[in-house]
Amino acid sequence: MTTPEPTPEPSHEPSRESTPEQPSAGKKPAGKKPAGRKPAGRQSTGQEATGQEAPDRVFRSPLGIASGVFLLILAALFAGDVLFRGEGRSPWLALAGLLLAVPLIVAFTIRPAVYANDDRLRIRNPFRSITLPWSTVADVRAGYSSEVFTQDGAKYQLWAIPVSLRQRKKAARRASRASQDDPHGRTSVTADVRDSASRTAPTDQTVADLRELAERRAGTPGARGEARVRWAYEIVGPAAAGLLLLVILLATG
Repeated sequence: MTTPEPTPEPSHEPSRESTPEQPSAGKKPAGKKPAGRKPAGRQSTGQEATGQEAPDRVFRSPLGIASGVFLLILAALFAGDVLFRGEGRSPWLALAGLLLAVPLIVAFTIRPAVYANDDRLRIRNPFRSITLPWSTVADVRAGYSSEVFTQDGAKYQLWAIPVSLRQRKKAARRASRASQDDPHGRTSVTADVRDSASRTAPTDQTVADLRELAERRAGTPGARGEARVRWAYEIVGPAAAGLLLLVILLATG
């Protein structure tokens, strides 16, 4: 006769495999982030993401640069000949003249340039540099010269964008004959660069591009600011020194 084995009594301890671990009060589960939260910091796109400013479009006069290089070579040849072969006060006069002439040649031929990007217009004229955010630009025109007007009424010439009066007068006469608005046949040298038919020179197209860029970018946040004007002391200083030296030499001669 067999004796039945005793049945084990059920354990009252909870099973660790079947019961999930409950987090204690005030403690968040590790390895999880709250839903709906993003890392701190402002998300930037476009130019802000790269940290770089938009590249400039540069407008210069190739003819002006070529003439400036030619005049510099010519001045160096004449002054060099006097410096090495001259006698008495001639070398000093040649040096003073060269010190006066070189900055002026550079200022009016090689230096002028216009830089434009999505935020501002920077004008480099012979003796000044002007920085105009697009929000300060009111208009860009081409008459006897290329000019930019600001919201407060100031006017600055664009020396790097010369105007051909011959082509301007031809375009004005053509427009006058087409419209018949002026019975006396008088013409104007001011071109409306908004009209593609009146753009007869690259200058007109350049002015039209600058006008369009100003109108498109004037309301953007990056185009805000104030106009800044800086004198070109690197040009004015040497030229003034050369002029002063030349006056002293001539006065004491």
